[in-house]
Formats: sequence, C-alpha cells, structure tokens
Amino acid sequence: MIPVFLGVAILTFAVGNAAGNPLDLIRAGLRNPSPQVIEALRQYYHLDRPVYERFLLWFGELLQGNLGVSQSGRPVAQQIGAWAFTTLELQLISLMLAVAIGIPVGVYSAKKQYSNADYAITSVAIFGYSMPTFWLGIMLIILFSFYLGWLPSSGAEGISFFWWGNPILDQLAHLVLPVTVLTYVTLAAIVRLVRANMLEVLRQDYILAARSSGLSDRTVTYRYALRNAISPVVTLVGLSFGAALGGAPATETTFSWPGLGYAFAQAALNLDIPLVQGITVVITIMVLVANLITDMAYVALDPRVRID
Repeated sequence: MIPVFLGVAILTFAVGNAAGNPLDLIRAGLRNPSPQVIEALRQYYHLDRPVYERFLLWFGELLQGNLGVSQSGRPVAQQIGAWAFTTLELQLISLMLAVAIGIPVGVYSAKKQYSNADYAITSVAIFGYSMPTFWLGIMLIILFSFYLGWLPSSGAEGISFFWWGNPILDQLAHLVLPVTVLTYVTLAAIVRLVRANMLEVLRQDYILAARSSGLSDRTVTYRYALRNAISPVVTLVGLSFGAALGGAPATETTFSWPGLGYAFAQAALNLDIPLVQGITVVITIMVLVANLITDMAYVALDPRVRID
C-alpha cells in the first residue's frame, strides 16, 4: 500500500503541475490582483523553488493532513469531509442492495440454466453491464422527473420544498434515481459472476454426494455450493466498494449529487488544482483500505489462500 500511495502522490503532483503555473491559473480568475496578492501566492506555492523541493513540501503537508486551500479560499480537507459522507450514503446503499438482490438472483439463474427465466435474467444482466450509467440516469430523469413528476431530478435534498412532505422522505426521494442506476449496474456484474461460479460448483462431485446423502436442496445450494462460489464475488464487491468510495463521476454529475465524484468533475473543469489533488489523494487512501479489507475477507472465507 505504501509504494502505491507514494506513486499516486507523485503522479498527482506531476499532473497538477503539468496543468500550468498555479499562479497563472489563479490570476486568470482574478481581475487585476494586487502585487501583494501575487507575492503571497508565489510564497504559498513555493514557486521560487525547484519542482522536487515543492513536491517534498507538498507531500510533507499531505502527511500532516493539510491538503491545501481551494480556489474558494476554504481548506480542501474541510470540504472533502461532507462530500465523502454524501458519496458513502449513495454508494453503500447501492452496493448493499446490489449484493442482497444479485446473489439470490444469480443462484436462481444457475439452478434454472437454459430456462426462460435464465435467459431473461442473463439478458437483463448483460444489458445493465454494457449500458452507460449516465444514459440510464438521463432516461430515468426524463421519465420519472419530467414526464411523471414523481421524483426529483438532481441534488441530495429539496431547496424550495420537500418531496413527499417532510425532510426524511425528501432525502429518500432524492436517493431513488441515483441508487437505482448504481444498483442496477453493480447488480448486473454480480449476477453474471454468481451464475458462472455456481454453474461450475454445482457440477462438482461433492455436491452430487451431498444431494445423494439426503440433504435438502436449500442446504446443498446455500451451505455448500454458494460458500465455495462466493469468493470471487467477494473480490468483485470489494473492488466495487473501493471504486464506489471514489464516487461515480458520471452518475453524480448526471444527478448533480454533491459527492466526491461530482466535486472532482467540477474542480477539474475549474482547474482547481489543490482540490483535484486533495480528492485524488483521499480516494487513493480509501481504495487502498477497501482492497486491504477485501483481501482479509477473502482469506477468512477461503482457508485455502491462507499463508502460515
């Protein structure tokens, strides 16, 4: 994790500097800044020093939790906290729903191989796996927001009025469309993986032996077959969780959801380099931690991969 984090930090700093002189970028957004402001910015960004010294100074501040100051004048760390919470609210709900629905559906599809239900489930899963999330989001907004008027089209809460009558229901109403998009996309991948693994496991000799010993079909399916087929799914869920922590820029931008992905896209468009660098570093840390947890869960579920 340490070499990966260091490598991402170096690349993040290099790309940020490749975008141009931060002083020129800030000057472009200010009208006739005073010489005092220019000199203060020059000292803040250490522009009088070589690039490697600027990186060491920036990395040292990073290790102390100082992510710099954005163009708005606010510390980056203070802004990221609220965005991260909003992203986790959206992504965790979507991921839990995808797992809760995808595993039983994948198992059912495997048990009903080549049936009409299996064909229908597989077709829906392939469609969801192949479809751009922003396109589905736009289609849902057109249908449920503009034509039917049932759900809000953007944001995380109401501005002028509460949907469905009160603040709690208003937040739930704003969650419905983006959660539906993310759940469907993640669900499609889980269903396909569970089905493929279950088809392989159900043909194993020990499954036939378990059936012949008189065990119920539910016990054989969920206690023996699914337990041996679930490990790759845990890996997929862990990787999906790691990616989810970084936000879904396309989905969050489509619904103007105030999370890390939407903030990152807006910061990149505005050339807010400190904010882009700060969000990138935070996402890197969250993904690395999620991958570590996934590896630990994989070892706990499958004793064959344990190392003495």
